[in-house]
Amino acid sequence: MSLPSAYSEAPTYSKDRGGNHTSVDLVESKPLVDRNISDAVFLVVMGVSGTGKSTLGAALSKALRLPFIDGDDLHPQSNVDKMSRGEPLTDADRQPWLEIIRRTAVSSVLSQLGDDHGLHVTSPVRDEDQKLGIIIACSALKGSYRSVLRGETVSEAEASKYSGKLPTCFVYMKGSREVLMDRMMKRQGHFMKAEMLDSQLRTLESPENEEGVVTVSIEWSTEDQVREVVRALEDGEGQ
Repeated sequence: MSLPSAYSEAPTYSKDRGGNHTSVDLVESKPLVDRNISDAVFLVVMGVSGTGKSTLGAALSKALRLPFIDGDDLHPQSNVDKMSRGEPLTDADRQPWLEIIRRTAVSSVLSQLGDDHGLHVTSPVRDEDQKLGIIIACSALKGSYRSVLRGETVSEAEASKYSGKLPTCFVYMKGSREVLMDRMMKRQGHFMKAEMLDSQLRTLESPENEEGVVTVSIEWSTEDQVREVVRALEDGEGQ
C-alpha cells in the first residue's frame, strides 16, 4: 500500500507511575516557523468497546507515522474504578476526560511545531513537508462528546502563538451487536464489562452524517481498515 510522503517516524510516548502518557522520548525538535496548528490532523479512532480501536490506532500510527495514544489511558482513576465495578460513566464523568484528550492532542502538535507551550513535551525532528498530527482512540459515542474532542468548547488560537485550530477527523469503527458481543466475551483483563455493551449501543449517536468522518467495518481486516483511512485522508474526505 502506498502511503503519503508527508509522514515520518512516529514519536513514542512514555508513562508516569500512574500509567498516564507524559511525554515522548527526548529528541531534539526543530521549529517549523512557517506552519501552524491548522496544518496538522487529530485522528480520533472511535466506536463502542470491542470494535478494535486500539489495534487500528496502533496500525494507523505505523502507517501514517504519527504518535498514538489509547484514550483509556487518559481516564481519571475515578472513572476506571467505576467501570471496573460495572458502573456506566455519566456525562459529568466523561467531560474532564474528553478535555484531557483534546489538550493532549493539541500539546502534542504544538511540540511538533517546536513549541511545547510550557508542557515539556518533545518530539522528533520533522521535515517541513511532513504531516503533523496525533492519533487517539476514544469511544466518542455522542455528538456532544465529539464537539469537545473537536475543540468547539475551547479557543485554541488564544492558547498558542500559532493561528488556527487543530483539525479533527473521526474514524468510526462500525459493527453489529452480534459481532461485538462475541468479541467482548472473549476479551481478558479489560475493565469494560460485556453487559455494558448494550448500554453503549443505546448511547451511540452515529457520526456518519457529520463532516470529517471516515467509516470502516469492524469485519474488515486491519490492513483494509488502514487502507481506507489513508485513502480518505489523501482524498481530503476526513477533513
